[in-house]
Amino acid sequence: MGWKEKTQFWRSESPAPASVTQEGVSTIDNDAALKQDIQTGELTLEEASQGGLGRHLGLTSTTFLIIGRIIGTGIFSTPSSITSSVGSVGASMFLWLLGLLLAFCGQMVWLEFGCMFPRSGGEKVYLEAVYRRPKFLATIVFAVQAILLGFTASGCIVFASNIIVAANNSPTEWQERGIAIGVIVFVTLIHTFIPKVGVHLMNALGWIKVIILAFIVVTGWVVLGGGVKAIPDPHASFRDSFAGSSHSGNQYATALFKVLNSYAGWSNAAYVLNEVKRPVHTLKIAGPLGLGVCGVLYTLANVSYFAAATPQEVAASGTTVASYFFGKVFGVTAKRVLSVFIALSALGNVLTITFAQSRVNQELAKEGVIPFPKFWASGWPVGSPSAGLLLHFIPSFIVIVAIPFGDAFNFIVDVEGYPSSVISMFVVIGLFILRREAPNAHRPFKVWWPVAAIFAAGQGFLLVAPFLYPPGGKGDTSLPYWLYPIIGIAVLIAGVVYWAVWWRVLPRIGRYSFQERKVELKDGTIVTTFDRIKNQ
Repeated sequence: MGWKEKTQFWRSESPAPASVTQEGVSTIDNDAALKQDIQTGELTLEEASQGGLGRHLGLTSTTFLIIGRIIGTGIFSTPSSITSSVGSVGASMFLWLLGLLLAFCGQMVWLEFGCMFPRSGGEKVYLEAVYRRPKFLATIVFAVQAILLGFTASGCIVFASNIIVAANNSPTEWQERGIAIGVIVFVTLIHTFIPKVGVHLMNALGWIKVIILAFIVVTGWVVLGGGVKAIPDPHASFRDSFAGSSHSGNQYATALFKVLNSYAGWSNAAYVLNEVKRPVHTLKIAGPLGLGVCGVLYTLANVSYFAAATPQEVAASGTTVASYFFGKVFGVTAKRVLSVFIALSALGNVLTITFAQSRVNQELAKEGVIPFPKFWASGWPVGSPSAGLLLHFIPSFIVIVAIPFGDAFNFIVDVEGYPSSVISMFVVIGLFILRREAPNAHRPFKVWWPVAAIFAAGQGFLLVAPFLYPPGGKGDTSLPYWLYPIIGIAVLIAGVVYWAVWWRVLPRIGRYSFQERKVELKDGTIVTTFDRIKNQ
């Protein structure tokens, strides 16, 4: 069955796009349906972009959405565990460069989709464009994992712990939780009631992150030039740089997984394109620019770490390699100062994730696939997706309050990442499917297919790596190393079950069908709703 035949079947199965009245009564407009080359959800591009804050994000803000999401706390901590796994400077640097290459490959795939469908939602939109049958299955599976696992609890906890270190206090666990709760409440309120301030704050913290890393890079150059007497031989780590490299495939797999997690966030702008000025033009520039800035800073920051310390010292520094670096170069007091900067970096990460995730939640509500769609799609009171922010706040709050710190918390964070890799694999496979079924569709940007294939191979690795037997059979937590990917898969299966029960089983039992209706909210946002109609 060709593309045109599949499109005709889809349209015969689902109602054509509807014209909308202020009262929410809709009429079928077949001409509008025929104008749609590729259907992406129930709303047209024009309908999806109505309401809200309008197009207020320029090139700078869009770029910092990416930079602010990528630069969290990983570059300040993970180099130690990566070096510990692979054993040498050369192997560690190779993995950081390989991770950057894979991130760029993924971003090129997202650029092709984002330029074809310049609307908010990211993977939600791309999955809908490709996997149109069974109807709503792809959307609902994505919705379940995005809503349940789209929390930002880890960033809030990192902020709290670093502020405590900077203050040189020893609080109780619940005091630390209280600070973390304060962070997520603050971020949610900022984005809800004064969204423009939230954007300015994201940009400001993004600049701070870049300045911190740039300072580390420049300090590393000074060290390499022999300007720090406490480090008499700054070139020691780079002599015979591959000496001591690990020969275990599992250890390289584990290290690359952490590198790729450190680059996570290169797709952040794709979630908010309804609010981006000249979205196609801006996305083509902001995407590579944001990731490129981060890649250069990450690579040079690692060089600085190894200039100040041997691979053995970096590996032994634990999760505080940046603190170790500052302490060795500037003294003990600098460690506490750095903790403030890391806390600010974590805050910026929470701001950008919350900003983007709330837009995804709103787009899911506008499609009508979650209960009470008109409420969750609301832009009250100032046009920001306030209900989408609330939907993001709830799981973040629960994780901060209910999950014990330590193994359980680290485990739930691991669970968060695995389903995203599954979704990404379906997206890149979908690129090849769409190329075959719609070869003449308008593509303002087209990725070279080997680049997409490289990204697919990388995602395949991410899906397999967690099941590889680690040294001693022990993962990052005391729980079985294979448990978190299994639970991640279970979350996706839960989405399939929910779809089957709500859209297939219950209508058959209740002898009813769904009739689509589009409603325009007071702020102009258009929401798809489904009325139950008794079968005759």
